[in-house]
Parts: sequence; structure tokens; C-alpha cells
Amino acid sequence: MHDQIGIPACFSSMEKTSNLSPSITRSGQNVSMSVYRTKLADQCRLITFTWCKNLLLHGLSISVEGDGDGEADACKIELKPWYFWRKHGSKRFAVDGFAVDVFWDLKAARFNGETEPVSDYYVAVVCGGEVTLLVGDLRNDAFRKTGCRPSLIDPVLVSRKEHIFGKRKFVTRLKFHEKGSLHEVSIECKNRASCSGGGGVAPEPEMEIGIDGHLVMQVKHLQWKFRGNESIHFNKGRIEVYWDVHDWLFCPGLRHALFIFKPTFLSSSSSSSPLSSDPASGSPDFCLFLYAWKVE
Repeated sequence: MHDQIGIPACFSSMEKTSNLSPSITRSGQNVSMSVYRTKLADQCRLITFTWCKNLLLHGLSISVEGDGDGEADACKIELKPWYFWRKHGSKRFAVDGFAVDVFWDLKAARFNGETEPVSDYYVAVVCGGEVTLLVGDLRNDAFRKTGCRPSLIDPVLVSRKEHIFGKRKFVTRLKFHEKGSLHEVSIECKNRASCSGGGGVAPEPEMEIGIDGHLVMQVKHLQWKFRGNESIHFNKGRIEVYWDVHDWLFCPGLRHALFIFKPTFLSSSSSSSPLSSDPASGSPDFCLFLYAWKVE
């Protein structure tokens, strides 16, 4: 499983992920990452798409895993409102001596308030005359622009990571697999009055998780259950939910809780479900990581 802890610096993919960018943590900048596994430059590699959003720009960084040394080569794209010509174009960079081209068209991209676009766009990664990785719905435009053939090997979505900010309630829209629909996920940490040993009333923290407005999980006595996991059933499938909210409860300042959502397919007969076991839905090892940053 490929995971990175901490907020990645938007346009510094070479930084160690344990070092948080102060500008990101101060601004509450939302970050969304998708990690794919595919063949590029004669090797199986991980390609990471990192979308960042703040008041001034949408940013995209594409990094490609290097040749076994832990380093990554990256292409960076900034979409500033006053730089309209940068909303489409191409860039070239090298990975282990191989030329890699990135083509993008985001002129008509619809973000609908999300960190990454939801429609009317494409971003294509090209190497060796093949479109190694293609995201977005304008696939025909991408192949016409690049003039390259599709890769014979389909990329696999390994993981997605979201970084969101809030006070007590955190709401985001997520996909449980690459070709699924968006679902609204809400996480709320609140205090519930309870009787203390001295006969008084003391606040007791608890946590609720909802999907599409439906309560699917409730954790009481959170001060004792700040780490744990639970299975929830959703749309004929099962999702394993893991959480660690220790820093929310016991550490001052800007801290994040980590939630991991891992879809588990029940049977191949549920192919019509958003959690279907259709191989096109993505990797069975897929995990979704949600970092919820609590702002006082």
C-alpha cells in the first residue's frame, strides 16, 4: 500500500512528506491526491496526481516514481485566474532518461467547488508513443491532441487521499472507486452530556460518520476509542473504516485525524453497485485516506 502521511507541498513533490508546508497549513488549503500504478519508461511505476486549491489558484503536480531510489520527477501546472493561456498546453520532463510529456486541457473544466475537476477536461501522460495515463472525460480530444495510441496496460488506481479543514464537522465528496459516483461523506466530533462520578454532568466526546445524509457509524466514549475500526454496509457492499483521532483530543494546535475507507466487494453478482467487483472498478487493494485537519 502506497501512503504518505502529512500534507504534501503542492509544488514540491521532492520534499519529505513528514515536513508540512507552513503556507498550506496556515491557509487551510485543500489537497487531493490520486496514486496510480502503471508501466512507464520500461518499468512498473507509481504516478501521483496532486491537486491543490486555495483562494488564488488551482494547482496540479504530477510526479512519477524514479528508478528505485525513492526520488520522483515532477511536472507542475498552475491555473491562475489571470493566466488563461496556461489552462491548456503541454510540458516535458525526464524520468530515468526517458522523455515524458504531459498534455492538458482545462479551459472548460467544471470544478463544482471541488479541489479537482469533475468534467469537461483531460490530463494525459505520454511516454514512448503511448498515452500511459489519462484522466478526465475528454478522451477523444486527448488522443487527437497527443497523436498517440492508448497503452496496452490499463493503469490501476492504488489510493486516493483528501486533506480537508474544519472545526467540528468535516464534509467532503468522495468516490469509493475511480469509476464510481461521488458520495457526500460527513464526519462530526461533538460532546454529549453524561453523568460524572461526582453526580455532575461532564461532556463526553463522540463521533458520527454519515454518507449521503445517512448516519452509518457512531462511536461513543471517543476518549477511550480514539483509534479503531468498524465495518459498515453500503450499497450492497462493505466498507472497512479505520480511524485515529488521538491528536484531535489530546494535542493542541492544528492537528489532523486520519480516516481510511477500504471498500470490500461482497460478490461478483453486485456489479450494478457503486462498490461492484467489476475489475474495471479499480484495484481490490484500493484505499481512500481522509486527513481531517481541525481548526480551532
